[in-house]
Amino acid sequence: MGMMENLNKRASKLGIIDLKLAQMAACFFALIIAKLIPQIMDISIWWFVGLGILCALKPGYTFWVKK
Repeated sequence: MGMMENLNKRASKLGIIDLKLAQMAACFFALIIAKLIPQIMDISIWWFVGLGILCALKPGYTFWVKK
């Protein structure tokens, strides 16, 4: 079994609550990094906009287009 198959098998066990808790944990981790390294907030907002759009492409495609 390949690494991606193993990760897919593990991820399929997660429910909606687990996914939302993981998202919250990632947000809290990002806040910790922002507090520990305040210079990171000096980055242009357009970097965050671009990365946000980039991260939203696959879920958006899956949700709206894929049948």
